[in-house]
Amino acid sequence: MEHAWTTLGGDAALLERVSCRVRPGLLPARLPVLGLARATVAACSLAAAELSALRAGNSSSGAAAASRVPSVQVDDGAVATAFTSERHLRTDGHAPAGFAPLSRFWPTADGWLRTHANYPHHRARMLSALGVSETGRDEGALAEAVTSELAQRAATEVEERVHAAGGLAVAVRSAAEWAEHPQGAEAARRPLLNTARMDQAPPLPLPGAFGHRPLHSVRVLDLTRVIAGPVATRTLALLGADVLRIDAPQLPEQPEAHADTGMGKRSALLDLSSRAGQAAFEELLQKAHVVITGYRPGALDRFGLAPESLADRRPGIVVGQLSAWGPHGPWRRRRGFDSLVQTASGIAFVERRPGPGGEDAPGVLPAQALDHGTGYLLAAAVLRSLTEQRRGRAGSVLVRAALTQTAQWLLGGLSSQPDGPRPPASEPAPPADGSPGSAPYDPSPWLNETRSPLGRLRYALPPLAYDGGPSDWSRPPGALGADPVAWW
Repeated sequence: MEHAWTTLGGDAALLERVSCRVRPGLLPARLPVLGLARATVAACSLAAAELSALRAGNSSSGAAAASRVPSVQVDDGAVATAFTSERHLRTDGHAPAGFAPLSRFWPTADGWLRTHANYPHHRARMLSALGVSETGRDEGALAEAVTSELAQRAATEVEERVHAAGGLAVAVRSAAEWAEHPQGAEAARRPLLNTARMDQAPPLPLPGAFGHRPLHSVRVLDLTRVIAGPVATRTLALLGADVLRIDAPQLPEQPEAHADTGMGKRSALLDLSSRAGQAAFEELLQKAHVVITGYRPGALDRFGLAPESLADRRPGIVVGQLSAWGPHGPWRRRRGFDSLVQTASGIAFVERRPGPGGEDAPGVLPAQALDHGTGYLLAAAVLRSLTEQRRGRAGSVLVRAALTQTAQWLLGGLSSQPDGPRPPASEPAPPADGSPGSAPYDPSPWLNETRSPLGRLRYALPPLAYDGGPSDWSRPPGALGADPVAWW
């Protein structure tokens, strides 16, 4: 946790406020996945406790101030359950579908490839790039056709061909191969998180009374999708923020993902390509304190959502940007997901295990740990930015987080050095996909059920815990896009 907290600009004296209930064997993997999960949740919890103390009137610094920050308690059971929240979700007893049949590892002529085809448009683009027709084929026949096609092609050739068609496919690389790749080399030069002041604007005012939720009266515009960004904004909602998620009407979203990460939020549809949509967004922005985006860097700039443009129109704003590959390097404008970053960065190679034929096959982490971990880090960075603003450090703030930087940290053994120690690949890896061989534990103490507009939900409780802090979200998720485009 120390490296994460230092990167966030936190006071090292506050680390003494954190305690942990260690439960060995959870999230089993060769890489220190549980350590990453514990560190990111602890850092976020401490950032929330710090802001809570500040808004309660403790604005001083030093040892005396540190002693007034609420104590933070991190439980590995709660952390492991939260990091697999999408697997624990039940809607009227029904489990989520999980990855689509064509989202998987495939052998190629010279190695392995991973595709992501959960969304219909990504699936169609991938098949088109491979010259595979869907006509007259069920999923099994499609998989056979894709297998046959990929067996004749090099992994990196397919990677570029599918990318050019607007789809998603990434070759499996070792950490050493990723380090030699221009994007991997760029990631190695960058910090875990980056925070920058965009101007010298005074902080936006907040009411003094806030109860026990440190983000009471803070308004957050959430323009994120899937897991990482929504986990960050779900966490801000837990802490009292009024979070309004904005989705484009034409983009599909998986109902399970929305149910899992929509806790505590409201959801609205808004077409930012229309004049009416831009005008409505502008009204929201003029009362917002935080804007979080989760699209490729630059993808939203044409809608007036570049960080500098937001700061010009709303001085004092905190902008959080989350992406797969980061804002620098040749892949900065590529689409990406946790599974693909695991594949490119060397994680899938480190976690490899014997396949059905005895050959080594790429492996996966026991959770979408890059997504969840980066989400908690981004939420922590927003909390720390608001704290620094309240302490008199002027300026609109830009915080950037990327899955590839979290992957770099994990591969380095959570060291501050990007080339830190890595577990030897010769060690046998435990099953890391929720299979029966994974370390068993009972998640029920960290699960809850509630009625919602979506049905009866079973969901993972939030892992953040500090003295006097919230234990659950104030409201369940509603239907995607069901709320008005307005603040409460």
